[in-house]
Amino acid sequence: MLWAIVVLGLGAITGILLLNAGRKKRRGTSLPPGFRALLETHVGFYRALDPAERDRFARRAEAFAREARIHGVKIELEDVDKVLVAASSVIPVFGFTEWDYTNLSDVLLYEGAFDAQHFAGPDNRHNVLGMVGSGAMERVMILSRPALREGFAQVAAPFNTGIHEFVHLVDKSDGAVDGIPESLLGASVEAWTQLLHAYLGPVRSGHTDINTYGGTNGAEFLAVVSEYFFKRPDLMEERHPDLYAMLSHIFQQRPRLDPRVAEAAAAPQGGPAPEI
Repeated sequence: MLWAIVVLGLGAITGILLLNAGRKKRRGTSLPPGFRALLETHVGFYRALDPAERDRFARRAEAFAREARIHGVKIELEDVDKVLVAASSVIPVFGFTEWDYTNLSDVLLYEGAFDAQHFAGPDNRHNVLGMVGSGAMERVMILSRPALREGFAQVAAPFNTGIHEFVHLVDKSDGAVDGIPESLLGASVEAWTQLLHAYLGPVRSGHTDINTYGGTNGAEFLAVVSEYFFKRPDLMEERHPDLYAMLSHIFQQRPRLDPRVAEAAAAPQGGPAPEI
């Protein structure tokens, strides 16, 4: 979630970034040799793709990892953490032939939410699960590792912290994180703006099934409904067809439902409960 950040006691982060600044020839992160199996196990978006699309997705994930440094802050990263960050980067931009996150160089993972000891936003909110930096932390994304994992583990739930933060970066590609990605909307800027404002009030007041955090402002609305769009495209198309159509236009995708969710929905009532 996006706030201008005040950095308090960031010795660990500063050390990581300065260390890597002197290692320009060693940029990026290596995904493990068996990372495609991890994608199959943990990423519903990937499971829904056909074989050719899976191959393209995997190559895009590798390309992202080669350019971005993924670090653990006082934690040791596991292979699955690197794979989930890379998958989060690919999902929003999979509809485009090429996409480079020129506004990102480092992804930092914490073991838990961020608190007042490290970050504070202008509204003094704490327990933050993710953010993209600005100012001194420009080109840096910070994520809670448990939140990153939970977004992929809860296969039937319309939330995903990793996707949320990468959508903020997509939004930022036109220079402003305002919920209006003009470079992707083209002639549809006015139509999207009208739709956004029509939804903000009901979302903010809890009168829809969209997470109320999406009512905070335009930037958070775009990020929240994008989580919903990529995790539960079936529900969004059924319940919010206007929003589904516009997001399909923005991201140039019609994402398929995770087959595990589809199978659970088709199972006879009273059968074994799906793992969600």
